[in-house]
Amino acid sequence: MRIGELAARAGTTTRTLRYYESRGLLPARRGENGYRTYDEHDLRLLRQIRTLQDFGFDLEETRPFVECLRAGHPEGDACPASLDVYRRKLGELDALIGELRSVRAQVGEQLARAERARDALAADAEVPGGPEPVCELGGRTR
Repeated sequence: MRIGELAARAGTTTRTLRYYESRGLLPARRGENGYRTYDEHDLRLLRQIRTLQDFGFDLEETRPFVECLRAGHPEGDACPASLDVYRRKLGELDALIGELRSVRAQVGEQLARAERARDALAADAEVPGGPEPVCELGGRTR
C-alpha cells in the first residue's frame, strides 16, 4: 500500500509517517515507481506506536517495541528492552501517583482550613458588632 492508504488505515497523517520514517521507526521502502510502499506489518508497527503513545510513552520509548515486532515477536513487548521500558514507565507512573496524592492532600487541607475560616467569619458576623465577612477577592459578601 502507499503512504496515503497506510496513514488512513492507521488513523494518522502522511507527515507523521514521514517523521517516523526519518526517526527509523518505519521502514523506508520504495517501489520501482519511487513511491513509498508499505504492508500489513508496517500497519502493525504503527498501531503499536500509537497504542504506546496513547498510554503516555514518548516516541523514543516505542523504539524497543518496534524492534521487538521486527524481530518477529507477535506483541512487540516480550523482548528484554521492551520489558525494561515497561518497568521504567511503571516507576514514573508510581512517582506521579505519589506526587498527585501529596497535592491532593494539600488541597484537601487548604479546603478544610478555608471552610473553618469561612465558618469563623460567619459566626463572628452574627455577633453584634462583629466583623462583616469580606471576600478574599476584595469584595464584601453581603
